[in-house]
Amino acid sequence: MKILQLCNKFVYPPKDGGAIGIFNYTKAFSSLGCEVTMLAMNTSKHPYEVKNLPEEIKQLADFITIDVDNKVKPFSALINLLQNRSYNIARFISSAYNDKLIELIHQKQFDIIQLEGLYLSPYVETIRAFSEAKIVMRSHNIEHEIWERIADNEKNIFKRWYLQILAKQLSDYEISRPNKYDLMTSVTERDAQMLKNFGCELPIHICPAPYDETVLKPDKTKMEFPSLFFIGALDWMPNVEGLEWFVKNVWQKINLQFPELKFYIAGRNANQTKLPEQKNIVIVGEVENAYDFMNSKSVMVVPLFSGSGIRVKIIEGMALGKTIVSTSLGAEGIPCKDGQNILIADTPEMFSDKITKCLNEKIFFSVIGDNALQFAKRQFSSREVTTKLLEFFKQHLTAA
Repeated sequence: MKILQLCNKFVYPPKDGGAIGIFNYTKAFSSLGCEVTMLAMNTSKHPYEVKNLPEEIKQLADFITIDVDNKVKPFSALINLLQNRSYNIARFISSAYNDKLIELIHQKQFDIIQLEGLYLSPYVETIRAFSEAKIVMRSHNIEHEIWERIADNEKNIFKRWYLQILAKQLSDYEISRPNKYDLMTSVTERDAQMLKNFGCELPIHICPAPYDETVLKPDKTKMEFPSLFFIGALDWMPNVEGLEWFVKNVWQKINLQFPELKFYIAGRNANQTKLPEQKNIVIVGEVENAYDFMNSKSVMVVPLFSGSGIRVKIIEGMALGKTIVSTSLGAEGIPCKDGQNILIADTPEMFSDKITKCLNEKIFFSVIGDNALQFAKRQFSSREVTTKLLEFFKQHLTAA
């Protein structure tokens, strides 16, 4: 099967949830015998030189990038605001990317062209004009829902007003697009139902973000217990707002009970955060190996109050056997069970109580982590998930 993945950023090295999910599918497609091509935007925020790819990565796919300047520009934002067009979408419309897409379609006869998220939707019309490939939208999340939740949590009245406009424009666009494709995939049952509520009449396949079982290997031999940690992109608004909430409302209580306990915060662009100065908070920043870092710490916290889709970092944490304390929204879309393979907390008191129980009762802490590992193996192994996705593709290629 010849598969073309279209991406709005280059996904190597895979350091955030979106990139990890896409890259794991690329690896799994390749290992299962598909011929994979990736056409990615090389953005100012996530630049990468393809020539620097390790040789073993180059063997997975034909990686092609096109430079796209998607920086936020106030004048462009104002024009889109006045014309009532989604600026979130407009930032990823590129004539150079469109031209390269046409060139690739002429060079190769693809069976599947997979759009990695809503921001690739503007290229559907180009694909229809030049290719007979099945167009698959891999919906990573409900995009406008992220912006609605960010707007709801914004305290500044003017920022909230603008964020609400962005969310409404993105919502109008997202709801108008579901039937533009041939096939739809979503990462959760909930997202699939929302797409149907938008009027989607396409065949929908649920395929969660997989983890690579050849890379994620639990190792508790060097684990610092007790310790808390957070890992995630520190230039992503939901992560920052969640961390600020946690430090302000939970960490102070925990630190009083455990004065020697350390809370490690890892993620790229840590200099963009404005976390309050607190005793024993260690800002690690971007780590060389995320999985070594995660293995070295004990309790993982995921204090998210906005966002949508599925949290890849929770899946990876489970695959490493971590004991995770998350908000309900953080664990949204993952069929886990509170008190069995994860701990759910939505208030400062609940967060504090559940973290305290983990730190005071190491057997309880270990059982939750062990259960999480077994759950991840059953639900999110990349080979299993991708095999089912390819069967879905084959079914509809044959039907055509």
